[in-house]
Amino acid sequence: MFAATRRLVNSSVLRRPILLTSSTNHVLFAATTSALTLPSLLFSRRNLSFSFAGPKTLDDILKKDLVKDKTPTEISDLWYTYHEGKENVHGIILDGNVAPSLLERAAISPFFIQPIFREDGYFMLVSQFMEPYHFVLAYLEDYKMDPASAQPLLTFSVFDDYATKKNLTLVRADILNRGINDEEGMKVVRAMLDHYANDDEYTFVKAFNSKPDTFDIDDFIAQQNAKWKQVTAAGSASKTIDVES
Repeated sequence: MFAATRRLVNSSVLRRPILLTSSTNHVLFAATTSALTLPSLLFSRRNLSFSFAGPKTLDDILKKDLVKDKTPTEISDLWYTYHEGKENVHGIILDGNVAPSLLERAAISPFFIQPIFREDGYFMLVSQFMEPYHFVLAYLEDYKMDPASAQPLLTFSVFDDYATKKNLTLVRADILNRGINDEEGMKVVRAMLDHYANDDEYTFVKAFNSKPDTFDIDDFIAQQNAKWKQVTAAGSASKTIDVES
């Protein structure tokens, strides 16, 4: 039922990231690009955006004609089982009502940032939404040096094909670089989904894109650090959400 897809694992290894402790939050934005100018930098380089090499549509992954009569639970099980056995590739299932608002917000506010926390600090990823379904994330420092050559570290797509008829939002995530492990990658994907789907968390995204002078980087990092610690395993980020048959 799933179409054959080529492997999307990048063989390059992420160069050693700049790790920042909580006492150096401002270093990231003061020494490189400030929180106020970063959104402007991203928008000004829109023409130098990332390329997306993953499945462009749900049809590239799923043979939809073979599942059109299946229940949401059956499709959910198929989606999760198919991705469970694949290295660096993950499937997530959300309620169908998530996709329309999430994708609309992403089109309006296409750029954002996400930290990856490690024992001695954190480093930052920058994300860009590419209509109609795709999010691409790269190392922020690489993007600032040369957006055209910045390599995606992970991508994920939010498919709304079954949002109405089956009450399903299907999400496909690919961890492309060995410098980020699956647990880290899925924490980032979950955080991104939360920021675009949750009304309160979307205020950060909206401010970052449209009112950068109101974007509180310290508050954002503190909240993300707290959430990061709550996710204890990559498996918990990959489980499906129960849906009615």
